[in-house]
Amino acid sequence: MTTSDLTQRTRENAWIGDAVLELYARSHILGTHGRVDAEMKTRFTCNQFLSCHGNPTAVEAEIGTIYQKQGLEAAFAWIRETLEPLFNKQEAKRARR
Repeated sequence: MTTSDLTQRTRENAWIGDAVLELYARSHILGTHGRVDAEMKTRFTCNQFLSCHGNPTAVEAEIGTIYQKQGLEAAFAWIRETLEPLFNKQEAKRARR
């Protein structure tokens, strides 16, 4: 596989992963806070937040790959275990300000 092919595949996986992350964030916010909060959803899914875990495209690609190989619940579990604790920590700091 060429570098160009690998880059294209990463982008494709990231595109799918972005959609899965959006769905998770919206479901999580509604379930946890009982309301629509577009600003919070943006904080959870933005590249600035994702960069706390790694390259944003690579993070989204990992989510996309998990989703495609193992399904939605596995991708949600990865987000819940990997990104949600970091997000909750940042939100707690934000609330204290």
